[in-house]
Amino acid sequence: MHRGPLRAGEWVRLVDGKGRKHNFCLEPGKRFFSNRGHLDHDELIGREEGFTVTSSAGGEYLVFRPLLSEFVVSMPRGAAVVYPKDAAQIVAMVDIFPGAHVVEAGVGSGALTCSLLRAVGPHGRVSSYERREEFADVARRNVSQFFGVAEGESHPAWRLTIGDLAEELPASGEKCDRIILDMLAPWDCLDAAADALRPGGIVCAYVATTTQMSRFVETVRVHGGFTEPTAWESLVRDWHVEGLAVRPGHKMIGHTAFLVTARRMAPGERAPRKTRRPAPGAYGPDYTGPRSADAADALPEE
Repeated sequence: MHRGPLRAGEWVRLVDGKGRKHNFCLEPGKRFFSNRGHLDHDELIGREEGFTVTSSAGGEYLVFRPLLSEFVVSMPRGAAVVYPKDAAQIVAMVDIFPGAHVVEAGVGSGALTCSLLRAVGPHGRVSSYERREEFADVARRNVSQFFGVAEGESHPAWRLTIGDLAEELPASGEKCDRIILDMLAPWDCLDAAADALRPGGIVCAYVATTTQMSRFVETVRVHGGFTEPTAWESLVRDWHVEGLAVRPGHKMIGHTAFLVTARRMAPGERAPRKTRRPAPGAYGPDYTGPRSADAADALPEE
């Protein structure tokens, strides 16, 4: 899939001269309508992607298969999607490798699921957990649409479970290589994640706010079975390039979420304690979150 002549049942992406985009599924005998007239799907089926087509009213459109990064920002949504810039960071920085078993909670609209399935390949597995059935239904449709899965079937490397990861993952007894927590309270799932991760495995939290990031980082420290967590965000800025007019673009994909990662220690092992003391006041009387041993040692003497 995703190469060769366009086939019936595949999705295509049309882009006009003003950059307006249209995604639709190719069906024999059907027509695409816009404010610039219509196009017959049969005019597109059987041609190699990367061509220009003219509508009945003279509108010109570029025709390509949608990239994954294009698909996820335009697909139907039940929950907010993991943006391509964050999905790319997860795949690279969490080291999602071919053949890996990755656990994901929650599935949202299936955007990150598509990236994970791509990364683990045909010999890997993605096990997704989602509490809300309506979100799971949207994710199923989106994943099936992007990978061209036949109706009534599911992606062979994907298993979707309705339920809470904190309860369902321990009950399954399965071990995994990576765990991605895209949820409001990822710290609630940390014990379950620690039990399921193989030594050297990675847990990654995808959170929207600084308070969520702080609580998850401190909970990981208190747990003691992980390396020192790393937290970051990525910002993407495009550039306008036209002769001597070279400047930053007016549209920037700024903050979408924070990512936090940590690696699982072997059973019974603990990472070395931090040698750098926390900043003065970091864990003062106003701080009410979890406290690791390092944080307790940093408290001022009375």
